[in-house]
Amino acid sequence: MAGRFLSLFKPIGRVLPEIKKPERKVSFNEKIFWTALVLIIFLVMTEIPLFGVSKAASDNFGSLRVIFASNRGTLMELGIGPIVTAGLILQLLAGSSIIQCDMSNSEDRGLFTSASKVFTIVLTGIQAGAYILSGMYGTTLAGPTVLVIFMQLLITGIVVMLMDELVQKGWGLGSGISLFIMAGVAQNILWSTFSPPTGLFVGSLSAYLGGQQTLVQWAFGSIQGIYPSLLGFIATIVVFLVVIYLQGIRIELPMSYAGYKGFRSRYPIKLLYVSNLPVIFASALFANVYFFSQLLWSQFGRPAPGTNLLFQIIGDYSQNATSGAVSTVGGLAYYVTAPRNIHSVIAAPLQAAAYLGIIIVFCAVFSLIWLEVGGLGPSKVAQQLMDSGMQIPGYRRSGRPIEAILKRYIPVVTVLGGIIVGLVAGLSDFFGAFGSGTGILLSVGIIYQYYELLMRERAAEMFPAFRRILGE
Repeated sequence: MAGRFLSLFKPIGRVLPEIKKPERKVSFNEKIFWTALVLIIFLVMTEIPLFGVSKAASDNFGSLRVIFASNRGTLMELGIGPIVTAGLILQLLAGSSIIQCDMSNSEDRGLFTSASKVFTIVLTGIQAGAYILSGMYGTTLAGPTVLVIFMQLLITGIVVMLMDELVQKGWGLGSGISLFIMAGVAQNILWSTFSPPTGLFVGSLSAYLGGQQTLVQWAFGSIQGIYPSLLGFIATIVVFLVVIYLQGIRIELPMSYAGYKGFRSRYPIKLLYVSNLPVIFASALFANVYFFSQLLWSQFGRPAPGTNLLFQIIGDYSQNATSGAVSTVGGLAYYVTAPRNIHSVIAAPLQAAAYLGIIIVFCAVFSLIWLEVGGLGPSKVAQQLMDSGMQIPGYRRSGRPIEAILKRYIPVVTVLGGIIVGLVAGLSDFFGAFGSGTGILLSVGIIYQYYELLMRERAAEMFPAFRRILGE
């Protein structure tokens, strides 16, 4: 049964906007249609400018936008940040048993979903208000303009939440959040490679052919890091290949079916056992540290670096007098921000080393947390295998030997996978990979999941008898 905390959301859940599950079988082509429609709406919203926002306003969160599918000065200013942050908070509360939630219970799952929606809407409002208060859109906004900007961001956040729910409830394929991340990363990679000069940005190839860069600058990037480099393009391809290779590494445990003698199978335990979720959670945590520390810095009068002890701890910032751009120069926010090119790594090796160490540790920790929260631990998996009629050859049919063998592999693989994911994400950022290392990791994992999902959907569509095997 639901704990006291989740029970608070029972009356609220009745008035929250909701997408109903389909009451009929949704065809494969119809799922493709709804998925494509949601993606088109998302891409359109990334290009519609916010009413009342100056285009000349600086963007202090550019490096964090890729993984949150956000776009500066548009309806998708906040992207999926509130949804991911709300999920992170609730998953950590549930994983640490601060709130009681049994995901095998339908009532608890419904209340957990209601709580996620409430947290998402609240965080959307908080982040929208924080963006306005931080002066990102200017410090001389009139009252009505502030209200209009706030309502645009709040309504867009609710629309994004409902689009994600539409896809996840069975009308579409996969997850709306995954779809938006993949689209954002693909857009960024194409933009970083082929974008023509726009006055604000230019792609790597266009910068070289247009004469903005010398051959050496194009190959290794300029010290200022203004344009994407050939090294970053190569790093992007290498990271894609490495992650694809890692996706295929697995341990396969021999299994047999108790009801069908002689019928053997294998249970795969992937190296990336909990997928890329740890790096999403770590990135969400780092982004919020950066965002809220900068918000406080703005509200305290933007003190000069090294003059305020609080900001020396949580995040010290410096503002360029000419461009108005803000950058981290110390504190926790500085060490959870990745240097984005090889020149920055050479100039600040301590920051690079600290960032790499922090992201590896957090990815490993979040991997272990997700084992229990996501129902992927040895005991849960052993019970699932038993319920499906499987057993390990040579052992009596019982959950204990299966669980004992799974305990040898799953915790180790989980931690190792988390460390590798953190290492790949950090190092690819250091070499300036387009779309960021985290973005590429997420994209490859999402593409792989969509490939498996599409194959399964097509098989179920062509051979309806497979639906029983697939559990549909």
